[in-house]
Amino acid sequence: MMTVTTSKLENAAEQDYMILLYYYFTPIEDPLALMDEQRNLCKDLSLKGRILIAPEGINGTVSGTREQATAYMDAMRADPRFQSMVFKIDATSDHAFPKMSVKFRNEIVRFDSPVPIDPTQKTGIRLAPKAWLDAMNQPDAIILDGRSDYEYDLGHFRGAIRPDLSTFREFPAWIDEHLKIPKDRPLLTYCTGGIRCEKLSAYLLEAGFTNVAQLEGGIVTYGKDEATQGARFDGKCYVFDERQSVPINHTEDQVIVGRCHHCETPTERFINCKYDFCHNQHLCCDRCLDEHDGFCSSNCKATYDAQSVTS
Repeated sequence: MMTVTTSKLENAAEQDYMILLYYYFTPIEDPLALMDEQRNLCKDLSLKGRILIAPEGINGTVSGTREQATAYMDAMRADPRFQSMVFKIDATSDHAFPKMSVKFRNEIVRFDSPVPIDPTQKTGIRLAPKAWLDAMNQPDAIILDGRSDYEYDLGHFRGAIRPDLSTFREFPAWIDEHLKIPKDRPLLTYCTGGIRCEKLSAYLLEAGFTNVAQLEGGIVTYGKDEATQGARFDGKCYVFDERQSVPINHTEDQVIVGRCHHCETPTERFINCKYDFCHNQHLCCDRCLDEHDGFCSSNCKATYDAQSVTS
């Protein structure tokens, strides 16, 4: 039977809506047929969200009422291909997405690996939240953030390495060039929901690192664990829906690590640059939002103003 993970599922029942986050690596013989099935299922259930389908599996996040979300999980549970897929559940008061999108991709998470990797065959050791916290406390452990730079800037595990990259697919080249540590050092990787670490940890093993582990279920699962209470995660976790971020650390040891793009004031709000051809997502405090009028730079504002005059 498919496993459903949440700290207290009954808490979700107190809200009107649920957000489901899930992925599963399994061979999909006819991705286009599965796309049609998913579109029809989500349309019938009035779900909203984003689903990616590839020959290697499915990766999705959808929102709907409790009844709609439960019906979706039941439907997926009935499909032999996805019986063991794990759903991560968040309660919310409304839809977290403006529409429903189902798309084909060559990979459910793009990772420009120069060598073949298969997360169904080899990944790092999966650590549950308490084991992850214990592993982070090892004095020789290296903690590697498996996300993009802007996600790290909003929140991350204390002491984690910040890879200087804007997309996940850049990781193989970054590892080969920058990760110069002894191959047998304990190497801990984490990401939002776990999917990126499936490929990241597999590649690290292919690259010769021998002591690789990953946070099972990702940051969002860690933040729901009652034993750890999100300890040692500073800031908030960036999420790819209209919430933008979620709190993880529920201990008294909480800090804001996000800094305004313009003035370095502590902040946890992202905005997109007002200039559409830039649209740079950046952290911005209240004062700088007014002062810079939503632009990430003076060049973007000047170009926008010049185009507005000529249009």
